[in-house]
Amino acid sequence: MKSTVLLDSHLKTLKLPTFLREHEQTARQCAREEKAYEEFLLLLAEREVQTREANAIRRRIRESGLPAEKELSGFDFSAVPKLGRKRVMDLARCDYIDRRENIVLIGNSGVGKTHLAIALGREACRRGKRVKFFTACGLATAYAEARTERHVQRLEAHIRNRHLIIVDELGYVRLGDGGPEHLFGFMSQCYERTSVLITTNLPFAEWPQVFGDERLAGALLDRLTHHVHILEIPGESYRLKVSLKRQKRDDDTGA
Repeated sequence: MKSTVLLDSHLKTLKLPTFLREHEQTARQCAREEKAYEEFLLLLAEREVQTREANAIRRRIRESGLPAEKELSGFDFSAVPKLGRKRVMDLARCDYIDRRENIVLIGNSGVGKTHLAIALGREACRRGKRVKFFTACGLATAYAEARTERHVQRLEAHIRNRHLIIVDELGYVRLGDGGPEHLFGFMSQCYERTSVLITTNLPFAEWPQVFGDERLAGALLDRLTHHVHILEIPGESYRLKVSLKRQKRDDDTGA
């Protein structure tokens, strides 16, 4: 029918793909259920909004560079009862981002710091926040390359355009020449502008060893901890525990 062809053309022009895809099926559904025209339009509009929101979330997660699909629902809070599930779930509401506050997750390797960081990052994406994930070494390298190619301002503009920057694995490996200074420059850019979430295996007292300069480490910590939520995750590696349990089970069954 000519009217259907024109309607499809108009919907394409207006960039309403869900309307275009579902209007015929929805019209038949509403006719069967004897719904009013307003209900028909409301149903289509709701589906269009839901589709756009889902697409926007997927785009923000893709652009964030988060390296895995980790969710808070998949974190075993019973394994670390001292962490405080309620506190983590409160942070997942992302009010700390609106207040430009930071998070530091401290604990041994394998206790779930990166899992929590990624899960909080994904939740921030769902709530309309722009997120970027770096490893500590990756961030230092990005700054070093930007200085070499003379586009530090472009990198820092990219950082300022994010609501949350995640810096994973601080303290696991050396940052390389100039790395500490680059990380300090990064924190200076973010201070009271962009929230930062850092995972580390080091207590604050040992940070000068990473930076090789006590004054530099102190200045960075001063900016980071001015508005901060510190979550310590006690215990030994969760991955190691799982591997040991699996090995014991295999031994018991003679596998």
